[in-house]
Amino acid sequence: MSDKPLILVTNDDGIHAKGLRELVEVMQFFGEVIVISSEVSMSGKGCGITVDHPLRAIPVEQIHGVPTYKSNGTPVDSVKLSFNSLLPRIPDYVVSGINHGANSSISVIYSGTMGAAIEGGLHGVPSIGFSLDDFSADADFSKAKLVVARVFQSVMENGLPPFVCLNVNIPKGKPKGIKICRQAHGKWVEEFEKRTDPHGREYHWLAGYFKNFEEDASETDMHALKNSYASVVPVTVDMTCYKTLEQLKDWKF
Repeated sequence: MSDKPLILVTNDDGIHAKGLRELVEVMQFFGEVIVISSEVSMSGKGCGITVDHPLRAIPVEQIHGVPTYKSNGTPVDSVKLSFNSLLPRIPDYVVSGINHGANSSISVIYSGTMGAAIEGGLHGVPSIGFSLDDFSADADFSKAKLVVARVFQSVMENGLPPFVCLNVNIPKGKPKGIKICRQAHGKWVEEFEKRTDPHGREYHWLAGYFKNFEEDASETDMHALKNSYASVVPVTVDMTCYKTLEQLKDWKF
């Protein structure tokens, strides 16, 4: 058995995404790497899992010389497979990305990239989701990889509490630095475009825009990205609103 840490690399952009290959290249400096990725893009799948058909994980051409599997499931399925049946031992780390496009603010709950990182954290394994604020298929990850290495090195040195993962978002271009942030308060304002297909049937296409409720809050991930800093937000799976919990105790049922 290797004495190097075992690092599971996954993503939500699919097995052929450039960001996945860039992440594998960085992780090879830190340990033994294995890749399990969805065969196609699973963007927006969040923490979704597959329950209506069998899962398959098929060995494919290696990425940068490391064992690589493609799955017909979601990013969370990839992590579950690796922890429960596919790998010879539980990974020491889970890293997800590098996503094409940011996953800051409320996007954390929709992101398949972060879904995989959250699943790793649920197992008590230090896990990180990395995203670059550039949706281009051929995005330049050269500067982002430096941030990836620095953050991962810090996690190796300091660890993470159980059930906590990191959401790391990196600006396009050269980052000015790395900031520890909180998640910005905001929401996606959905607008569905009504269209008609060639057969005359009506359908709807999701569009819209992001509304940041605190544009000037300097401690948020959105503010960091806007000012060319990489943001690091600790994410926990406990979604209890403790302030409201105390208020509810005074209710009469």
